[in-house]
Amino acid sequence: MLLNFFSMLSHLFHLILGINSPQSFPPPLSAEEEHKYFLLMKQGDLTAREKLILHNLRLVSHIVRKYYASAKDPEDLVSIGTVGLCKAVDTFQISCGAKFATYAARCIQNEILMHFRAQKKHSSEISLNETIDVDRDGNPLTYIDVISCDESMTSEIERKIASDRALRYVNTLLTPRERQVILLRYGLSGKRPMTQREIAQILKISRSYVSRIEKGALEKLQNAFQ
Repeated sequence: MLLNFFSMLSHLFHLILGINSPQSFPPPLSAEEEHKYFLLMKQGDLTAREKLILHNLRLVSHIVRKYYASAKDPEDLVSIGTVGLCKAVDTFQISCGAKFATYAARCIQNEILMHFRAQKKHSSEISLNETIDVDRDGNPLTYIDVISCDESMTSEIERKIASDRALRYVNTLLTPRERQVILLRYGLSGKRPMTQREIAQILKISRSYVSRIEKGALEKLQNAFQ
């Protein structure tokens, strides 16, 4: 259902914008524009989110053309990559200091890799040695090459998304005292993690009280994740 939606969305962009080549995609946003639209999106501005997606569609096209040009259904891969782009827009944190294009490229690649893994799992017709592209030296690129490449990339993206989600919960669900304890206890304030005794000395409360605050805060976060 989701893939069909983004497939139709991709075709709609092509029809409306006349997108037939990289030159006809909407131009990339400047760093200032990108920052502005992310701030607006965090405030609930859906138009800003749409602009961030639209003006980064050429990145999806670039990745598909560069790595999967010989695939059977490159248009489907563009649609799948667009799903990854949308996830990147929704999970990117401008405060992390990374470039959005770098983060988005990994999300797009990850979405396409998951598609190949799903094909491998559910279709007996796919040969893992089937050539889907060639590298710059003319060597064949097979499904097994794509599926087995850089497994750490997937883990890194998943860890980044989970970390951003956890930090968002810390900032929105916890009381000021709970947030302060968690930030100090686990080093989320940019400093080294502190012991409960050290936190108790800073806040001028008992260590047992710090322990109760930490336990209650962790239960809130656990419930939010579940």
